[in-house]
Amino acid sequence: MIRCISALLIVIFAKSLSAQRINFNTQKNWSLNKKELIFQVGSTQFLGDLGGADVDDYDYSLKDWDWQSIGFNAGVGYRYRFHPMFATTSMLSYLMLRGDDKYSEEPIRNARNLNFRSSLVEFQQRLEVILFSVEKFSPTYNLPGERGGKRRNQQYYVFGGIGATFFNPKGQYTDGSWHSLRPLMTEGQSKPYSPIAFTLPMGFGFRLGLGAQWRIGLEASYNMVFSDYIDDVSTTCGNPANYSDPIAQYFVNPSDPAITIGVPNGSTGGYNWFGPGYQRGDNQQRDSYYRLNIVLAKNITYKDYGRQRIKTKKSKITGTKIR
Repeated sequence: MIRCISALLIVIFAKSLSAQRINFNTQKNWSLNKKELIFQVGSTQFLGDLGGADVDDYDYSLKDWDWQSIGFNAGVGYRYRFHPMFATTSMLSYLMLRGDDKYSEEPIRNARNLNFRSSLVEFQQRLEVILFSVEKFSPTYNLPGERGGKRRNQQYYVFGGIGATFFNPKGQYTDGSWHSLRPLMTEGQSKPYSPIAFTLPMGFGFRLGLGAQWRIGLEASYNMVFSDYIDDVSTTCGNPANYSDPIAQYFVNPSDPAITIGVPNGSTGGYNWFGPGYQRGDNQQRDSYYRLNIVLAKNITYKDYGRQRIKTKKSKITGTKIR
């Protein structure tokens, strides 16, 4: 899937090179939006070992979607546009990811009966490539106190980058309470896995101007995580007998061994699919998640340019040279 997305972005980028120069009117137009504060809020969808579609072939794809497990995210950032076609954005975000086997129609996943929710604090640094833009300003550039003609302000872009996230998966106990899973070492680990992981975001979006200082847009991204423990599930089942805490025993294996699932040898009930050492997750694929956000950007370059232009006007009147 990542290869397909990368190939598509390369093709779109190549076709946009010639069109890019046409849509920018002057050097000043794009430079009026060099610095922006970014605010975003939206939804998340986790792709990992828990929940998902009714067949394993859809793992980690859009077909593995669980509407009941949609989470949310919010973030703030700073965007610096250093070229008509390129910008860099630093983002700090809070995310909530969720997954639950009870929403899966696949029998074995459903019988496994695992669930989680995880809070993430994430920092991302990304590079944006502006594929197409229309940035037309009135002759007066709509400076404060002046009136000008019509303005068009649109951007369509793709991006990629790198990030780091801190995560803390929790599971829901039978009484409805939530407990941190990492300290329990539910897969029989000798030590807890790291709560910090690198991420690789990639996506696309568009922005429309709401005036001289604000843009609003929509942004979609796919985020690969260099960890398979966002949901606390990765390898094989632990042995509940090795845990003294009843809560830990439950999260090691919350499945019902009396559930009947068809098996090759024809057993009809009481078959323990999740005994010690049995497969609990798929550690051949890392966890990932999607984000769909509404993005609001405030231009913090505009006023600086306005003050500079006023100074330039004054210098022409007085004959003073501005450096």
